[in-house]
Amino acid sequence: MESKIIGLKNGKDFIQIGDTYYVRVCSPFADDRTRVLKHKETFGVFDRRGDIQPLGLGDQGLYYRGTRHLNESVLFIEKSYPLFLSSTIREDNAMFTIDLSNPEIEKEGKIIRQQTLLITRSKFIWESCLYEEICICNYGEVPVQVILLFKFNADFVDLFEVRGTKRKKRGELLNPVLTEQSVLFQYLGLDNILRQTLLFFDPKPLNLCTTSAAVSLELIPRKEKLIHLSVECFQSHEKRVFPSFLSYKEASNKSIEAYKESEKKWCKIWTSNSQFNGWINRSLSDLLMLITETPQGPFPYAGVPWFCTPFGRDGLITTLECLWLAPELGKGVLSFLAANQAKDFDIEADAEPGKILHETREGEMANLGEIPFRKYYGSIDATCLFLLLAAEYYQRTADRKFIEELWPSIELALLWIDRYGDVDGDGFVEYRRRSSRGLTNQGWKDSFDSVFQKDGSFPVGPIALCEVQGFVFAAKKKIAYLASVLGQISLHDRLLKEAEILKEKFEKEFWVEELSSYALALDGRKEKCKVLASNAGLCLYSGIAKQDKAELIGKLLMSDKFFTGWGIRTVASTEIRYNPISYHNGSVWPFDTAFIAAGMMSYGMKEMAIKLFKGLFEASLFFDLQRLPELFGGIAKRGQEGPTLYPVACAPHAWSSGAVFLLLQSAIGLKIDATKNLVIFEQPRLPDFLEKVIIQDLRVGNWRIDVELSRYPHNVGVRLLKKEGEVKLIVID
Repeated sequence: MESKIIGLKNGKDFIQIGDTYYVRVCSPFADDRTRVLKHKETFGVFDRRGDIQPLGLGDQGLYYRGTRHLNESVLFIEKSYPLFLSSTIREDNAMFTIDLSNPEIEKEGKIIRQQTLLITRSKFIWESCLYEEICICNYGEVPVQVILLFKFNADFVDLFEVRGTKRKKRGELLNPVLTEQSVLFQYLGLDNILRQTLLFFDPKPLNLCTTSAAVSLELIPRKEKLIHLSVECFQSHEKRVFPSFLSYKEASNKSIEAYKESEKKWCKIWTSNSQFNGWINRSLSDLLMLITETPQGPFPYAGVPWFCTPFGRDGLITTLECLWLAPELGKGVLSFLAANQAKDFDIEADAEPGKILHETREGEMANLGEIPFRKYYGSIDATCLFLLLAAEYYQRTADRKFIEELWPSIELALLWIDRYGDVDGDGFVEYRRRSSRGLTNQGWKDSFDSVFQKDGSFPVGPIALCEVQGFVFAAKKKIAYLASVLGQISLHDRLLKEAEILKEKFEKEFWVEELSSYALALDGRKEKCKVLASNAGLCLYSGIAKQDKAELIGKLLMSDKFFTGWGIRTVASTEIRYNPISYHNGSVWPFDTAFIAAGMMSYGMKEMAIKLFKGLFEASLFFDLQRLPELFGGIAKRGQEGPTLYPVACAPHAWSSGAVFLLLQSAIGLKIDATKNLVIFEQPRLPDFLEKVIIQDLRVGNWRIDVELSRYPHNVGVRLLKKEGEVKLIVID
């Protein structure tokens, strides 16, 4: 295959082989850190210069409804790359700002010295449009004339193509349409949807073609010049005006106001540790960016770039982490999942009546059935987590009216657990893939090799995961209470009895004495998968573990086999398939560690839980923007070095962003019972890096309170700062 070197004016940075670009290690572009923007169904992945380049992992681009609408957008100054100075995402995620300067430029016999011009790029996304303002200022002594060159392209590939899926056939790229100030790219998909990307420049470019735009600027010393670029995405099945982009200022103001309105729905947290405040604030901003308004209400999309869509399990886990701060999120998630609950059988979608959605996709490949994820139900735990969240939501809000509306979906979910979830009638909920193209493993660890026997071989299904039985136990126990609230006493009694029977049966069938832990799973022959995995730790969160077994599991998880100093490995380092840089077989997932810590707290293992809290906090200090990624490497902590990155982890990722809130809630023992207007702090603890925590606007029904927690040598004091209404504050030490 022919290869060629693509050179810039000041050096050779890229090698092109066929259609693939490689970055020289010595090039400044070898740094592949990316920046992310998102609003509603649109997100962008940029390099830290603000460009979109076909480099690195190939994930950069502007995406809309499962399709990449822009795969290249690069800024040059006089055919050279600007010098990179700095870039940052604003704390509220609403603006990406990049500072650049000029290299030395020779033009018409004159020299523009390096770093004479300051170029500031400011980018944000509002609705389906990317807005950019470029401010350029001449700090030299004489006027200069320069040309800014924009190079761009739109490939309209499906997100799954970006991830590496090869297609036999694609739709048709239509000829771009040019005007004096705009370029319109168009693609007619095989699904008969016309996808369009409109680039609009202001002021009018000196030259504009289908691959580039040149803007000429006369720069007077100490005077600024502005260029605006809007990139709007559109798909022909939408019922809206196109184009519909706003002015940069108008769109920016709307973006800022929208963030402020969203932030008001969450209670506020301040602590004595500014670094911890940074983690809290970044996590909240990431969640607010990922939360997308659906027809049924707000729903946290799972993560950028690969999972920027509704995932049932992810939405439920994220909401369980954050319910105490923003109960309205619970209503939106439950409503969306109820509206998309399976009503019929669909083998290719792994759907059965009552089952809760795993994920939904909107791209061309999903529309055509080339992937089974248009609406896919291959999740064994989403249905029981749906029930668990419904019960928690009611306790948090006392919203009986909504629970009554939701009740048919709750009953259908219970029916699925008993009739279809228990594939072979042994009393355990298990999975067996029916779809020819669906997920082989259908727990939260859903990679193909994440469930295995002690010798590394893969078990024959159906597979009953240990943590799933815990979720079923907790769901039935808590839904029993809802049944009593609604006067369904016989259902209440039946569910409680079933929960206790399950707990006893689980203890008998899953405990492995030689491991001091529960088996990872039971296979189709009812043989135990005798593997040490973090799944057993989630049995502490659900409460299915007996006290003595929980304590043994806690000690095991805090041993060197599991605890890296940062968090809990998904698989113990002694297991045959352990790999600290794998996706599920030895890596650390922040949400997993947070749920395990919450479980430890509930069983009285407070010092262990606080140690996990501290580990994740210290890990956060090493990550870019203090943003915990989806997962990171399970390599043990090495002195003052930071955690090892996982190369294609989503960041931001919803349940990683929610981890800090669950950790804090479990540490301070916060429980809210809106049915009795109670706020309870049960044996509150604070880690040594937090002297004080203030929680403001904590809502209980229509009332609000502010509280302050202070750490002392032997306990934590709780002080009421403000109270509105009939809220009762109880502290149990």
